[in-house]
Amino acid sequence: MAFQISPGVNYSEVDLTTVVPSILTTAGAIAGGFTWGPVNKRVLVDSEITLNKIFGNPSSNSTNSTTFFTAASFLAYGNNLQVVRATSGNNATANTSNPISVANEDIFQYSYLGNNNNNSYGPFMARYPGSLGNGLTISIVDSGSYSASWNVNGLGLASYFPGAPGTSAQANTANSSFDEVHVAVVDSKGLVTGTKNTVLEIFPYLSKASNGTDPLGNSNYYKNYIFNNSNWIYAVDPPDYANTNNTWGLPIANTNFATFSNTASITFTLTGGTDTGPTDASLVNTYSLFANSDEVNISLLMTGDASNTVQQAVIDIADARKDCIAFVSPPSTAVINKSGSETSLIQTWTLALNRSSSYAVADSGWKYMFDKYNNIYRWVPLNGDIAGLCVYTDTVRDPWFSPAGFNRGNLKNVVRLAWNPNKTQRDSIYSYGVNPVATFPGNGTVLFGDKTLQIKPSAFDRINVRRLFIILEKSISQAAKYSLFEFNDESTRSQFVGLVTPFLRDVQGRRGIYDFRVVCDTTNNTPQVIDSNQFVGDIYIKPARSINFIQLNFVAVRTGVDFTTIVGQF
Repeated sequence: MAFQISPGVNYSEVDLTTVVPSILTTAGAIAGGFTWGPVNKRVLVDSEITLNKIFGNPSSNSTNSTTFFTAASFLAYGNNLQVVRATSGNNATANTSNPISVANEDIFQYSYLGNNNNNSYGPFMARYPGSLGNGLTISIVDSGSYSASWNVNGLGLASYFPGAPGTSAQANTANSSFDEVHVAVVDSKGLVTGTKNTVLEIFPYLSKASNGTDPLGNSNYYKNYIFNNSNWIYAVDPPDYANTNNTWGLPIANTNFATFSNTASITFTLTGGTDTGPTDASLVNTYSLFANSDEVNISLLMTGDASNTVQQAVIDIADARKDCIAFVSPPSTAVINKSGSETSLIQTWTLALNRSSSYAVADSGWKYMFDKYNNIYRWVPLNGDIAGLCVYTDTVRDPWFSPAGFNRGNLKNVVRLAWNPNKTQRDSIYSYGVNPVATFPGNGTVLFGDKTLQIKPSAFDRINVRRLFIILEKSISQAAKYSLFEFNDESTRSQFVGLVTPFLRDVQGRRGIYDFRVVCDTTNNTPQVIDSNQFVGDIYIKPARSINFIQLNFVAVRTGVDFTTIVGQF
């Protein structure tokens, strides 16, 4: 406490209620190609419905579809997935002579939202790169161009709006006029909805004034409002640029906002959007958005159909973070229509992967599943499902239980496997650290192994042990940070032991460990350690082991034999 100068009563509080916190173990992550959505930006997705809403329908061919269905497979088990889209394509614009790639909202906001660009990109552009933006038609009217016959390709639009735009009450009070506009976004080619000339969005009574607001005080300036509310477009420059640029975007006070020079609506159809599938280099760069554990909290890192190069980079991320596991699948060329060669091809893939890591898990193949968006069946790698089984295991038991086997290892949405390995084949790939996935009559499709890719035989060559130690290390580390800058004395050391011991006892009671010991005293905090401003806590763990091999001995004996004479002999 502080020293007092004159008599008085002072009080303080000391909080000794700190506990070891629970940590998130079900957060997945994936990067790859999608047909729509922000690029190079982490987006939290909680369901396949949300995935589809943000990142669009998977394409009917293989382009951009594998990543989508790997993510969707994971979301069949969990509801916490960080997604990053990777592409180098262009946004569709109203002026294709000047192509542009605006990856996400952050880039648009910082570089384009507040500026008029002298019509270099046209009045509007698609919100994200990709050919899905081609055929988006934007029609805009103000008081000088509105009529009851307002339409796009014969689709009447006046009925979607409550009346004609004109002068708002805010503008009227500010001695201004003609500040209102209506904007409609139409799927003229049907690329988004499957039906041509479907109205996607309507924005009535937007403002031409930079400080225009709605009755609730929110910005109603047409650029800002479209930026904040549209799923499909950005507003870039004023339409009818030569006529409107001098007034659109000015403050509302004392401004007579220009109206369109003609008496018809102004309509633009966006073109020039391109899909460019991610290269290995761009995917490695995109996955780096998951590299910093201080920025993003993830546990399960999926790779979809990534190449060896990308898989290696993702495993390196998991190795560096030490708080998540990377999941990889063999290439489709190793298991689809490769009858008789699958074992050797998977072994070759594993050797080429050239990674020994307890932070990586490999599976044996691909599944055939139904694509409801395109009414076809397609092949999808299994790493999304294997990560999903870890989520399911956390839900029904704990992270330190194995996700394999008939109790917790059943995969979802499997029509059939590209390769259903038999016992001999399962033995062959398991020795390489690849976990077999097999279909058993009456039992479904099951993950039938729980190894990590660590080559060195140890407790860490099992998924459950690696996940156990991730939990222990991450939880205890978060609790231990509150000892930083305290004194390294008996009081602090005792508090640390008292903090960790109940947590480990709880894990032991939930069958995660067989036994443990926490040492934090003068034996490991020597005078030299203390003088070096360090603090040492040694935590000894006997991890629980999953059963991989069962031996059942059936012994037939004669009727008169006493069992006690033969038990233990076989």
